[in-house]
Amino acid sequence: MTTPDGGATHAVPAMEDGPAARTVPPTKGAAARPARRGPADPVRSLMHRHQELCARAVDALEIAAGLEAHGVTDRTAARFRHRDVFSLAEELYARVPRADPEDARPDGDGCPAAPDPARGSLGVRGVLQLLPGAVCVAALAALASVGTATPAVRTAVAAAGGVLLALAVRLAVRSGPLRLRHRGAGAWTAGLWACWTAGYAVYGDWLLGQLLAGGPDLPHAAPRAAVATTVALAFALAPAAGCARWFAARGRRGLAASRGLEELAARVRPLLLATTLLFLGALVALLLGADAAFGGDGTTAVAAAAALGVLLFLARLLAVHGFPGAAATGLASAAALEALALSLVLIARLPGLPPLDVPVEALTTAVGPAAVPAVACTAAALGLLVYGLRALTGACAHWPAPAVPAEAHRP
Repeated sequence: MTTPDGGATHAVPAMEDGPAARTVPPTKGAAARPARRGPADPVRSLMHRHQELCARAVDALEIAAGLEAHGVTDRTAARFRHRDVFSLAEELYARVPRADPEDARPDGDGCPAAPDPARGSLGVRGVLQLLPGAVCVAALAALASVGTATPAVRTAVAAAGGVLLALAVRLAVRSGPLRLRHRGAGAWTAGLWACWTAGYAVYGDWLLGQLLAGGPDLPHAAPRAAVATTVALAFALAPAAGCARWFAARGRRGLAASRGLEELAARVRPLLLATTLLFLGALVALLLGADAAFGGDGTTAVAAAAALGVLLFLARLLAVHGFPGAAATGLASAAALEALALSLVLIARLPGLPPLDVPVEALTTAVGPAAVPAVACTAAALGLLVYGLRALTGACAHWPAPAVPAEAHRP
């Protein structure tokens, strides 16, 4: 018997009946070869851990997306004797038998369909996205109907409208393409900072103007809300949901059509830019319409509201696709800059301190109080956009993670 390269094999006599078995010392060539470390088939253990993922995947890239969602990196793939995650996913796709086609049938976006009781029909979701705008207009109408009432009545009506608007927004973002699949500390933190930035968009310009003028004279000073900005941002949830749905659908199709990470990134980057510009165009149209209907505060206020809307949209898009920490960081940076502007004006009133409010006062005098949120939200939105151009190019950002806990199956 000969080996494939023509060399003769050496018989190794061994007895099968116990401790008296005698072995022949290894040959010189065999001793020179290092002993193989680890199991002969290291991928088999990974097959068992991700059996359901591999059986239901439509292609190898979906397996790569699931592995990335479980924390598998190229360095981890090297432990399984593969150069990267995609090479490892190709072997898993080739070796694991496919599940029943009916169970693995993709939905309209190109991803395996999963039961989602919160989704509902498309018509119901569309109504939910328009609900915040309708509630906002109804609240303004109710507030206008009690224009001659006492301040206490007006305050109660305004507070009730604000609560109803917050509930409508919460309902709208908890369904459809803006719904978070996985909630955590980052998601709750992002929601907190989103509330701050939205509240500043409504009352921040009035408050900053009062502080620079030496006020506010509480409780006699009546807060003045930015009505046009509030209405436009409330109605902006509908185009935000549409743009998020379009981005998710095109991203999943790009994932299915791509043959590697570089090709996927080349598809997703222009898609993210186009989605952002599409939403920005819809938001600007809403802002201009709201200014014409309710009266606005000028071009700077429109720019500030547009920057805030894009910031909120990018933050939600990143959170939906698995990056709530980055979303919270972007919103927190904008909120910190807005809070810093207010704090500098208050600190400058203390005796013995230099006029720390000079930059804020100069910016407000030159452009208007809306310049502060415009600068803060624009900077934060650009940061999230740059981060998204890198983070959203991964396969795991365009495929829902399996229902099994990631920590329990991490290699």
